[in-house]
Amino acid sequence: MLGSGEILDSRNAALDDLVKDATTASFRVDVIAESAKQPVLVDFWAPWCGPCKQLTPILEKAVRAAKGKVKLVKINIDEHPQIAGQLGVQSIPAVFGFDKGQPVDGFMGALPESQIKTFIERLIGPVSDGAEDIVKLAEQALGEGRVEEAAAAFQQALELEPESDAALGGLVRSQVGLNNLDLARQILSTMDEKIEKSQPLAAARAALDVATQASNVGEVGALQEKVTANPGDHGARLELAIARNAGGDREGATDALIEIIRRDRSWNEDAARKQLIQFFDAWGAMDPETVAARRKLSAVLFS
Repeated sequence: MLGSGEILDSRNAALDDLVKDATTASFRVDVIAESAKQPVLVDFWAPWCGPCKQLTPILEKAVRAAKGKVKLVKINIDEHPQIAGQLGVQSIPAVFGFDKGQPVDGFMGALPESQIKTFIERLIGPVSDGAEDIVKLAEQALGEGRVEEAAAAFQQALELEPESDAALGGLVRSQVGLNNLDLARQILSTMDEKIEKSQPLAAARAALDVATQASNVGEVGALQEKVTANPGDHGARLELAIARNAGGDREGATDALIEIIRRDRSWNEDAARKQLIQFFDAWGAMDPETVAARRKLSAVLFS
């Protein structure tokens, strides 16, 4: 099993190999000569261009998914305007596909990811690296409790697609399942800017947070005794929910939180509902227990 540093190094190495900045002087080598080996996309951009900032990450992701069948060269037209002028570029972002030294296709403006993939496939044919299928198998293994197998599969998917948020998030959740919380935390520590925008990474962070919570509460039996002795002890009932979830009893965890909401909906600034939402994030939106718990929550909130 690779450590977090090795995982991140493999992602960065793949990016460095497939994506680079070019100048007017390096254009002949970076684009004309390189396109004799495989097609090269040339992205004309500028720091002040908002749509360019939207497009470039999508281009990079699509190029990485092609696994070396196409490369991306970025040219800042403020610093190097000559090539753009020769190609008649009048607005940016502008992207040209070069093959065997010649521009063969192109587009202007920020296209959605699906159209970027179609554009690239016109140059190189269908793009499929198998990473998505491996992630699906890994998710199945994780759901069935085969955590070590899932971790190995997610890592394999990352080797095929180093920038896959689904594989990275799955690897983090696997490490949480293996109780390797420090490693999970290290992997996520460099992803802060992406977590809010990425559902797989947000789910991984939620799983890590829930596991960290579980390490700070008591045993299920002792907490159940406290709740039985004092049904109004919502703090103990909240901890009971966390402990039950840590033990794999998602339904029991849900029922404990729903009971708090039923008794005192606004207790501790809506803590029970917020905890349940965090469980949903960790379990996944389509997990059967999430679906069932949402129904229970709705029944209490809107009855």
